[in-house]
Amino acid sequence: MSHRAKKRFGQNFLHDASVIQRIVDVIDPHADDHMVEIGPGQAALTIPLLRVVSEMDAIEVDRDLIPIVERTCSPVGKVNLTNADALKFDFSTLRHDERPLRLVGNLPYNISTPILFHVLESRAAIKDMHFMLQKEVVDRMAAGPGSKTYGRLSVMLQAYCDVTHLFDIGPGAFDPPPKVDSSIVRLVPKPDDQIVITHHAAFAQIVKQCFEQRRKTLRNNLKGILDGDAIEALGINPSARAETLSVEDFQTLAEAAGITE
Repeated sequence: MSHRAKKRFGQNFLHDASVIQRIVDVIDPHADDHMVEIGPGQAALTIPLLRVVSEMDAIEVDRDLIPIVERTCSPVGKVNLTNADALKFDFSTLRHDERPLRLVGNLPYNISTPILFHVLESRAAIKDMHFMLQKEVVDRMAAGPGSKTYGRLSVMLQAYCDVTHLFDIGPGAFDPPPKVDSSIVRLVPKPDDQIVITHHAAFAQIVKQCFEQRRKTLRNNLKGILDGDAIEALGINPSARAETLSVEDFQTLAEAAGITE
């Protein structure tokens, strides 16, 4: 049974065996891991993972792919498939024992950022995540303060996870080939005692507000929330731009803003 990639689901199927093996190597699966794949596609990554773990979960939005994955994987191991939209699925419901979840997936590039924010909501149940994304997005995820690519996505992810850009993949490894380069990224949720955020909704609002207009200063972007004197009293330059601030600086602003949750 053949399957034509569907644009509405942002499907680009990985087929390069050497790239697949390299991804498996960096994931480093172990027999007792609880693996969860977002969008198994045609099971290119599912099969080598199954050879190690023998059973895993998978979330697939395209119902036409489910029988293909089931048929392809059945000689190798058991895949517990759920036909669902990853943006609406509660990943924490998959954890049934002491084993944390290990998420993997070739995420649809057109909705990758919303998926990243969504899986963060289940971070307490997750050990780590290995995702394939558009290289430009991974560059933004891993960027540090002062970089032109450092922005809201960088701050929000790095506040809750250690983010590592692992390696890049060219378009030729996919069918159909995307028009952009791709990258593999690792996200490891931080333990609670390493997360500096105390008011999560306020932090998210401040970060969004600060990056609303990147070229404007903090004084201008936070007008009506914190004035220049209040920002300066926190030890932060009100004439600075958001891209120069650390995660801790944004937390300091959020605490001072007095935004109710």
